[in-house]
Amino acid sequence: MADAAATAVDVVTAPVLAGLPHGFLGRQGGVPTGAVAGLNTGLGAEDDPAAVAENRRRVIAAVAPGARLVTVYQVHSPDCVTVGAPWTDDERPQADALVTDRPGLLLGILTADCAPVLLADRAAGVIGSAHAGWKGALGGVIDRTVAAMVALGARPERIAAAIGPCIAPPSYEVDDGFRVRFAAADPATAQHFSEGAPGHWQFDLAGYVAARLSAAGVGTVNSAGLDTYALPDRFYSYRRATHRGEVTYGRQISVIALA
Repeated sequence: MADAAATAVDVVTAPVLAGLPHGFLGRQGGVPTGAVAGLNTGLGAEDDPAAVAENRRRVIAAVAPGARLVTVYQVHSPDCVTVGAPWTDDERPQADALVTDRPGLLLGILTADCAPVLLADRAAGVIGSAHAGWKGALGGVIDRTVAAMVALGARPERIAAAIGPCIAPPSYEVDDGFRVRFAAADPATAQHFSEGAPGHWQFDLAGYVAARLSAAGVGTVNSAGLDTYALPDRFYSYRRATHRGEVTYGRQISVIALA
């Protein structure tokens, strides 16, 4: 993946989605306020609502000027919604992925260590955006997103998917119970865990999400390879904020629209 700057906003783009307005945005280029100073786009981050609104405006201006940003109320579920028209923030459905075939809509997913996934079948004119934390990924959010795209006319083998910045194995220590939960669902998930301290493992979230995309038949999968935990000046991180004893944490946004 390659970086591009737009109006001082840090936008990470994916070659597999070249030609489509899209980007994985970090914390640079936003309104500097308090503990979540930067381009915080999360409504639940105890930030000034006016600052969040301005940051979201900057996201739209940097990626798809004139588009309508659409997000969901994320709950770490496998649920995906099909968007036919924009809604207000108060009308957001509870879900963790969105798909559409409508131009002018900018599908947004918020993360702070979880894996954001942007998807597109250019030939069908269908796009998607998914929030894949460990719980949602294990529960099937990738499969449901691909299925929702197929329902709009996409074909899995034509879909290109880009996994954005997320927590990487060196920063993602989990215990035996976590690993057992994945092994119970699919023994093949062992490949995404490497040994750490006694009774602990280092989990490869991006690798697991990539495997779920491939298993769903997605033709092209690419990963940013950027660790949100290890880059505090560039990305927000829930785990890093927790380890530091910080009272709250910001959320970065990943977006995609039809050209």
